[in-house]
Amino acid sequence: MNTTLTICPWCGCGCSLLLREREGKIVGALPSSDCPVSQGRLCVKGWNCYEYVRSPLRLVSPLMRKKGTGYKKRTDSLDDFQEVSWGKALKFVASKFKDIREKKGSVALGLLSSAKCTNEENYLMMKLARAVLQTNNIDHCARLCHSSTVVGLARAFGSGAMTNSIEEIEKAEVILVTGSNTTEQHPEIGSRIIRRVLKGAKLILVDPRKIHLAKFATLHLQARPGTDVAWINGLIHVILKEGLADSDFIDRNTENFSSMREIVEKYTPQFVEEITGIPAEQLIEAARIYGSARQAMIFYAMGITQHVTGTDNVLSLANLSMVTGHVGRPSTGVNPLRGQNNVQGACDMGALPNFLTGYQKVEDRDSRKKFEQCWEVKLPTVAGLTETEMFVEGNPVQALYIMGENPLLSEPNIGHMEKFMKFLEFLVVQDIFFTETARWADVILPGGSFAEKDGTFTSTERRIQRVREVVKPMGESQADWKIICQLAKELGYPMGYSHPAQIMEEIASLTPIYGGVSYPRLDKIGALQWPCPEDSHPGTPYLHKGGFKRGRGLFTPVEYEPPREITDEEYPFLLTTGRVYQQWHTGTMSRLTFTLHREVPQAFVEMNPRDGLFLGVKNRQLIKVISRRGEIIAKAFLTERVREKTIFIPFHFSEAAANRLTVDSLDPQAKIPEYKVCAVKIELCGENN
Repeated sequence: MNTTLTICPWCGCGCSLLLREREGKIVGALPSSDCPVSQGRLCVKGWNCYEYVRSPLRLVSPLMRKKGTGYKKRTDSLDDFQEVSWGKALKFVASKFKDIREKKGSVALGLLSSAKCTNEENYLMMKLARAVLQTNNIDHCARLCHSSTVVGLARAFGSGAMTNSIEEIEKAEVILVTGSNTTEQHPEIGSRIIRRVLKGAKLILVDPRKIHLAKFATLHLQARPGTDVAWINGLIHVILKEGLADSDFIDRNTENFSSMREIVEKYTPQFVEEITGIPAEQLIEAARIYGSARQAMIFYAMGITQHVTGTDNVLSLANLSMVTGHVGRPSTGVNPLRGQNNVQGACDMGALPNFLTGYQKVEDRDSRKKFEQCWEVKLPTVAGLTETEMFVEGNPVQALYIMGENPLLSEPNIGHMEKFMKFLEFLVVQDIFFTETARWADVILPGGSFAEKDGTFTSTERRIQRVREVVKPMGESQADWKIICQLAKELGYPMGYSHPAQIMEEIASLTPIYGGVSYPRLDKIGALQWPCPEDSHPGTPYLHKGGFKRGRGLFTPVEYEPPREITDEEYPFLLTTGRVYQQWHTGTMSRLTFTLHREVPQAFVEMNPRDGLFLGVKNRQLIKVISRRGEIIAKAFLTERVREKTIFIPFHFSEAAANRLTVDSLDPQAKIPEYKVCAVKIELCGENN
């Protein structure tokens, strides 16, 4: 039996684990005691991360849609596709891309990269888009989860990443968690928070639901969904009024403070209570706890970012950290928790329409120049379309190449997405399973799972770690980096890499924050946290030591704006969405992991018992949830976890897809959809059998 050290493929925690292989099959997973994140522990997903790798439902050969099978219509059967050779599939894809580019220009091509694939694969996908296809229309699922983080923190601090490290939780005096069901979304971080609280730290939880962390919270502020700017401004108001601001830090390290102070003046605790539902006295107490601490950390996730005001929410949290001086030191900072295993790395690799690797702007001539010299091409000079803009009616994109993403379940307003797919001229999907998106594809390319490739992932704390091949790819499937190289060759641009280590060498040569990263270093010391600009650099546990990357931290005055869609007499309930512990994102992998799926096999609707009583809904009864965009049927789960007039639905289940209901309004700055707030109504569907 062989044992291989690699990285967990689920959330962004970046836990190391050991996979045990026997006769070409993975037979078990064990935690790594040397891992500084998990420290010899794994969550339930980590323990069972390998089950789907050899699933009989894996895609194992290239597929092309048969003629006469409903061109540009969804198909639920693989019988509508024919197996073809890699050569035939890639030649066909290349010819279609060339034809569409010749007729309609490079602006007609779009690519979606993947937060589940390695850094090296995301880099090559970005290179394929820009150097080969001559388009900046490349994006990935960070647009749907943390694009407002990248925009907001980059504006405030100069860097759009988690400022501190997970292990710094151990010395935090106060921890503020908002918009993150941490024990379910990032279990090892959630466990660390609980252990720290049990040792004496104070926890302020701001969440509309009574999640597990509420049991350990010093204060649980149960704000109405979509009111985050108001309560954050309220905290700052109290901190300033009671003299808890760090004036020395503000004077030495920040700018535009007076403009922000003027805005928050009206956000009195009483005014905030009217907007958010948070009792004034609780808001005051929370401000005193956070403002009086020597070391306070903020953690947040998609409950903050997935709003039309997502960027404003992030900027407000940055304001809060700066007004108290809780940034630029250990056990402080503003810490976004990335949802997928490599969403941080995919951003770092330039799988974004406006950035090359390391957040070098595509519109900056000097940045482009070094890439042009390395790649020996001229690059497009204007930022491309975001993922959400590619799906807007009237956009120029006619051909899409999607690697490891499932927008037909993850995008808001799925009904709109289905209409868009009917008008798309050509769709290539590269994945490991027959996803909801692959059902619309013209060509399906079978990629490799995390256990079938070498590469690196970058975790939520900027920790770059080695991913290692444990078993060979299943059937004729291939590691995604190899597929991209072959397609580039068919398009007339050979990529001569024989191993991902060579790709990382190129990444390091072009990307200052990765400049000191190499496979030999990672194999020797285990991990490096960027920025790591040179070979002798040890990596950076926390950012902005001695000053912000942008020079001075920028305070931004932010006014509260209500959600785009509010409740009324016809649609009296607020819907918010999220994840559950045993499932993961669109369910592509977790629903084919038997041990996970048996625990939560179907969708449900959390509803307050008082609302259930009023509507005559019994526990576990089927109900219909209806928005202005669509409807789904699922079982009601009556629970005090949610406020009255608020319901919660997990978004993992295609047969009751929460995103059939959600609104596709976008944050105007980050172009992130408002998943966390929309108006719905509820109808009875009869008793559960």
